[in-house]
Amino acid sequence: MNNKNNQYGVCGIYCGQCPNGNGRVKMMAGELKRLVDTVRYDWLSSFVKSFDHKEFRKGLEWFADSQCPMCLNGGGPPSCPNRKCASEKKLESCLLCSNYALCKNTEYQRDYYPFVVENHNRVKQVGFQKYLEEEEERAKAGVDLMGHLERRCCKVVKLENT
Repeated sequence: MNNKNNQYGVCGIYCGQCPNGNGRVKMMAGELKRLVDTVRYDWLSSFVKSFDHKEFRKGLEWFADSQCPMCLNGGGPPSCPNRKCASEKKLESCLLCSNYALCKNTEYQRDYYPFVVENHNRVKQVGFQKYLEEEEERAKAGVDLMGHLERRCCKVVKLENT
């Protein structure tokens, strides 16, 4: 694997567009931690018994101090079957595998992030290097996985008029 761009996941996800990989979660948690500390919400625990400020603050601190190092830098599950399989096949990415659309190792990605099938097709059209350049440009332009993840993971939120 001699690619200089290490912001991609072997599985077909572009980590540079992930809020945990691109630092967005870390930055926002740090900002919320600063705000909570500045406004001094520690008193809240004495009035709202179900709220543990110390645990909340510990969670914020963990997120503010953490950032996924991304797949090629050791992020993700240590026993990732995609990394192992791609390494055995001497492929930089699963997107380069002719069996991508049927492989059991990429089933989760295809189900949870269905756009990876389009990524696979794009790699076949323009090549892996060009695809990475395109994804990097999209990341620089502000494209990230949040829109997809929000549609996939978030329930409908109804705001009440107060």
